[in-house]
Amino acid sequence: MPELYVALIHFPVVNKNGEVIASAVTNLDLHDISRSARTYGVQRYYVVTPLDDQQQFVGRLVDHWVTGSGAVYNPERRKALELVCIKSSLEEVRDDIHQVSGQYPHTIVTCARHCPRSIGYDQLKKNINSGGPHLLMFGTAWGLSGDFMDQADFVLDPVVGMTDYNHLSVRSAAAIILDRLVGR
Repeated sequence: MPELYVALIHFPVVNKNGEVIASAVTNLDLHDISRSARTYGVQRYYVVTPLDDQQQFVGRLVDHWVTGSGAVYNPERRKALELVCIKSSLEEVRDDIHQVSGQYPHTIVTCARHCPRSIGYDQLKKNINSGGPHLLMFGTAWGLSGDFMDQADFVLDPVVGMTDYNHLSVRSAAAIILDRLVGR
């Protein structure tokens, strides 16, 4: 199985005016992306936010489902949310993966727009299957900042539908992309 990690980035992302912001964590993103991550064999699901109140929110929610009454109520949800790891920055995520695997990961960002350096799904799937850790990063709000994207090793082609409407939720995009990259 490929050594794949997922991160949901809440900073630095942009708002609808293109300004760099830190976005709020949502309950649905935690639940749904962790379920997709568990389904597709992701090693860890990082929630990246520098905001203390948002980290506390994630911690309380995960504790409820992993060690609290939620773990008894829904053991399958517990299995998914056990993958969640809270970090303040990409550097912390990279260091954590290095500690786990002994290597720093290749970094991949997603974007709803086509970028000049975009890589296709078939090529990225080959890269992931060739070995070593890979970190697939999703942005919240209106997407990852340009400076953040410039630092990534790869920019993945966008998910494109049958119309010119292209505004999927991040949890829907994550499920589609995981299926394309590591699904059977």
